[in-house]
Amino acid sequence: MTSIYHSTRSTDVTCGAKQAVLEGLAPDGGLFVTDALGATQIDLQRVCNQSFQDNSAYILSVLLDDYTPEEIAQCVHAAYDSTFSSPQVTPVVQPGPDSDYILELYHGPTSAFKDVALQMLPQLMSKSAASCDKRIMILAATSGDTGKAALAGFADTPNLAITVFYPYRGTSEVQRLQMVTQQGDNVAVCAIRGNFDDTQSAVKRIFSDQELQSRLAERGVVLSSANSINVGRLAPQVVYYFDAYSQLVRQGRIQLGDPVEFCVPTGNFGDVLAGYFAKRMGLPVARLIVASNANNVLTDFLTTGTYDRNRPFHKTTSPSMDILISSNLERLLYYVSGADTDYVKSLMTQLSQTGSYTVSPQMLQAIQDTFGCGWATDAQARAAIGEVYAQTGYVMDPHTAVAWHVSASVPKTPGATRVVLSTASPYKFCGEVCAAVGLDVSGDEFDCMARLEQAWNVAAPQALSSLKDAPVRFTDVHDACDMPAYVEAKCGELL
Repeated sequence: MTSIYHSTRSTDVTCGAKQAVLEGLAPDGGLFVTDALGATQIDLQRVCNQSFQDNSAYILSVLLDDYTPEEIAQCVHAAYDSTFSSPQVTPVVQPGPDSDYILELYHGPTSAFKDVALQMLPQLMSKSAASCDKRIMILAATSGDTGKAALAGFADTPNLAITVFYPYRGTSEVQRLQMVTQQGDNVAVCAIRGNFDDTQSAVKRIFSDQELQSRLAERGVVLSSANSINVGRLAPQVVYYFDAYSQLVRQGRIQLGDPVEFCVPTGNFGDVLAGYFAKRMGLPVARLIVASNANNVLTDFLTTGTYDRNRPFHKTTSPSMDILISSNLERLLYYVSGADTDYVKSLMTQLSQTGSYTVSPQMLQAIQDTFGCGWATDAQARAAIGEVYAQTGYVMDPHTAVAWHVSASVPKTPGATRVVLSTASPYKFCGEVCAAVGLDVSGDEFDCMARLEQAWNVAAPQALSSLKDAPVRFTDVHDACDMPAYVEAKCGELL
């Protein structure tokens, strides 16, 4: 059976997975979903006897089932063979003998969890584009990690170009350097005055700009997205939840069928939504714990049922979570509402017009049956880094530390094993990590990187340490209102 995709806000326009991946965002501004989610249950026994690559091919063939098995296999091999430094791709480790487990998602080429999806998305998109004879401009708004991972994944891909926007002075210095030094003849990077929400909202408006789309179409150019609003970004993330479970079973930590819980640091709700998809597809997930930083809009929503972005925006030491508009939450609302597109559309209209909405008590209860939550201050995250290092010698980045702190504060379901998702290498945030573990923080990020290497006895990824001497290629800074013109200009230059 071929899954049919449609918007979270209507069923007027439908398409297959290939078209959903190619378009990124539904024509009405909603997100693509399929009502077939969970209709095919994943065979856990099979998963527990397969490699990450085999599990990717298996699970993606279920979620994106109008790709042929041969196409999926080609995508998997291109995405994961020899591109990750760990043979497990996303290994599960345990810092201490009695501690929670950590799922390390940062062993890809840009040292962030986004690599798992953004090594795959260009492969999927290339297969989709091959049949439509179009040139594609990929747009991405980033709060830190998506940008570099998308640039690395799409660089020099034929008939594709990518433009990445990031909030000016809103990322770590290493994250910024990763983007502005990116090589490739088909890439562009631009800083936007404002925060991530300003940037992401402007990208969404570009997708709904019909006049711009028409002008580009006359030149054979279409726009698509590399953010997790694209189902091709979200689907590969489902894989590592199943694969983490298989690792725990193979290591003898749990028995097949035992419940697990995942604590996920998230701002845009994409990473934790992938865990919800996994649960719908048969993974025995007891709870999903949403961990936020001081921008705790998700914590408040999961506690009260009211989503309210009308609040101060905080710049934190975990910048990839500095988000107040959690786009992927819309997909959860669709599924929990019983596929009520009119209701979801009304909530999104309220959010656009007033900055808030409140779900029904029944919906809130249904969400709370699966999702727990909590948040951490910068000081609490810093303390978590220091405590874990002092007790075990293990080093975590600030985003992982937010989740570690929250995990410690949320009681476990009896009999369940807890896994904390680690979303970035600590070497991407050297100054903050060095301060947390008591090292000298004088000098720049690269001085701190060298001190952390010496203390931890783990080499920094070469792709990060080499940034110190990499030439800066992109220095553009614009207001959000300039973004449509910038995109149109880059389409002319790069495609």
